[in-house]
Amino acid sequence: MFDKFNIVPRWIIFTLDLCCSAFALFFAALLLNSFTYDTIHSTDFNRKLLAVLFVSTMVFYRLKMYAGIVRYTSALDSVRILSSVSLCIVALFLLNVVLVALNRSPLLSNSLLIAYGLMNFLLLITYRSTVKLFFLYIKNMKMNRRQTVIYGAGDVGIAAKRTLDHDHTSNNVVIGFIDDNLQKVGKIIDGVRIYPTDYFEQLIKQDKVDELIISSHNIPIEKKASIVDLCLERNIKVLTMPPVHRLINGEVTPNQIQKMRIEDLLEREPIKIDNQSIRQQLSGKRILVTGAAGSIGSEIARQLGRFSPQMIILNDQAETPLHELQLELEDLQKNQLYHAFIGDIRDQDRMEALFKTFKPHYVYHAAAYKHVPMMENHPVEAVRTNIMGTQLLARLAVAYGVEKFVMISTDKAVNPTNVMGASKRIAEIYVQTYFQHLSQKNELFGNREEGHTRFITTRFGNVLGSNGSVIPRFKSQIEKGGPVTVTHPEITRFFMTIPEACQLVLEAGSMGKGGEIYVFDMGKSVKIVELANKMIKLSGLVPNKDISIQYSGLRPGEKLYEELLNDLENTLPTHHHKIMIAKVREYDFDTVESRIGHLINLTKSQNEREIVLKMKELVPEFKSNNSVYQELDKKSESDYDI
Repeated sequence: MFDKFNIVPRWIIFTLDLCCSAFALFFAALLLNSFTYDTIHSTDFNRKLLAVLFVSTMVFYRLKMYAGIVRYTSALDSVRILSSVSLCIVALFLLNVVLVALNRSPLLSNSLLIAYGLMNFLLLITYRSTVKLFFLYIKNMKMNRRQTVIYGAGDVGIAAKRTLDHDHTSNNVVIGFIDDNLQKVGKIIDGVRIYPTDYFEQLIKQDKVDELIISSHNIPIEKKASIVDLCLERNIKVLTMPPVHRLINGEVTPNQIQKMRIEDLLEREPIKIDNQSIRQQLSGKRILVTGAAGSIGSEIARQLGRFSPQMIILNDQAETPLHELQLELEDLQKNQLYHAFIGDIRDQDRMEALFKTFKPHYVYHAAAYKHVPMMENHPVEAVRTNIMGTQLLARLAVAYGVEKFVMISTDKAVNPTNVMGASKRIAEIYVQTYFQHLSQKNELFGNREEGHTRFITTRFGNVLGSNGSVIPRFKSQIEKGGPVTVTHPEITRFFMTIPEACQLVLEAGSMGKGGEIYVFDMGKSVKIVELANKMIKLSGLVPNKDISIQYSGLRPGEKLYEELLNDLENTLPTHHHKIMIAKVREYDFDTVESRIGHLINLTKSQNEREIVLKMKELVPEFKSNNSVYQELDKKSESDYDI
């Protein structure tokens, strides 16, 4: 009933404030005259009352005392009330001064003036607080109220508590804060006690918690993950708050208290990179990013803008996403020059025009087809884009004097079981052997260090939230009411955030001397079915009750688990603990180029079986899994290795 209680008109609040002023003068006069009622019946008192009401009317109207909504009274309203009362006292005091100057008796004695001011402030605050507490009490009388604990007794946590108190559509009642700061523990904010973090489990055991709101963004990731896991085990809903810099005027709105994302739980400790070294290399340079409209390419472009390059050329064939990216980046880095260049990396004339026009110093090659089932069905396109496109860009990079060419590869290139992974492995082989070939050529002419492009490969696994990845798909399925489809109960994947992956790409690119394949520390692999379970629970639902999980079977070419290193490979450490160098077998460039040339020519015939067979010859460890091309593995076993 009280949820729909209309906000009273301003004139009623104004009238109530004036009534408080009248009562304040009445009580002050009684107090100073030992509660002698004759005092307030005199003509002199009525004259004082009229003067006080006149002054109060002017001041209250001028300072808009009536403007606030009483049930939402805050500390700011208290300051406004104090200012208004103080101004009334000053005005009345000046009136007394004028009367004394005219040889008239003062209107109010100083003692009455002070008593009136104190009483007026007390009444104005009291009636507002009473109304606020009344609505809060009515709200907390709801039978289905949810007992809520807030992690973090800082500014954001307190703002969240007050927002929930004022939101009459909410059925939350905050029963406590938990905080890691022992100096805050035991203290009380707005009538709510602050507990140590370790006490949270005790509150859960007492069945006192229905919801947890995480308002602190300084919690160690492992600790946050363990607390959230504890909540999910007990069907406690977990919500989160945005950081302070994302709050408008430092205020929290109810819609900013949102469900926790799975990405928040898969995050890792922030990485440290040598920004100064990267800046020295990239500052004032022209940088080309291929596949710029994609998840990885766009984030690389965002991060490159921090290092003050002369120009960033954004290349992609997707018109609308490329245009939107350019607008976003220009808003983000207003002093940085960006140029969107539409073109297909397989189009030699178009790519040559790009290199001829801009003559980039650095190339970050992120353009690729990456969806495993799609490439399993279209090996022609995998070869033309992932191999031929890379080969074309590599040759142009050398022809136009590019200093460094950083290729973005994938963990699926290790022991590939699908066409996509094999195509990326062949692209790795090409740029690596091409660099070795150029190095040998330079050595032959006595120029060992300079004069040719340095090719560097970076290899990592799945990134959170990338286009077409499993997490957006699960979110969509949950929003539709399920089912959530997982290919296999034992399937696992590595995950990394897009910003983290791109930071490591830039770091690896800066440290690379040429010919290296850099492997990133991807952390622990995650079971996809456990990921689905957590996502359902984070949505406030129960797996296999509210949302079912169904197994659809492995897709063509899909592995149960991903690898970052070949069995025949090992790694060398670098100065960055999250970046390693993969030691891979060496290939003969002339043989590789000849076979890749033959493979590319095969795409003209559209003979997919012959194309995949040739890929297996180039990459002997390519063994198809759950694919129509499995029968070709027997045939390729007799082929010689290069």
